[in-house]
Amino acid sequence: MPTIEDRLARLEALEEIRMLKHRYFRACDAKDPTGMRACFVAEGADIYYGPALGSFEDADGLVAVYSRIALQRVDDRFVVLDMHHGMHPSIRLTSPETATGAWTLRFRQVDLSARTERVTALDYDDDYVVEDGEWKISKCHVRVLWSIERA
Repeated sequence: MPTIEDRLARLEALEEIRMLKHRYFRACDAKDPTGMRACFVAEGADIYYGPALGSFEDADGLVAVYSRIALQRVDDRFVVLDMHHGMHPSIRLTSPETATGAWTLRFRQVDLSARTERVTALDYDDDYVVEDGEWKISKCHVRVLWSIERA
């Protein structure tokens, strides 16, 4: 039977992973590429963001694409506005320093230049590891469930 200390460590790890993913969503919405990058392992993240954004062997590639799209400005205003609502986490600790997770995301994006709105439902399949004492995302694969764009 697990000790109280073991149970507490498990609960703390699960909460730290939840907060990690929430920091990631918040950084995306806040146009914060540095904060977004900090959520991933230092090197070698396995990232797949579907046909629209592609695959990356490191978080730097994802952050570069994110920055190119999300940080566009016209007349000192952001052109692309994003809203990430992550929910329904299912996190499983596989060791004291590794875990897997699945999340549902409701994503809304407004493109002021194109005058379009996209609403998307997708699932994340993640792996997490402890790196330098903190939980980080080591794998992040996205599966689009449905998407609709309107002008």
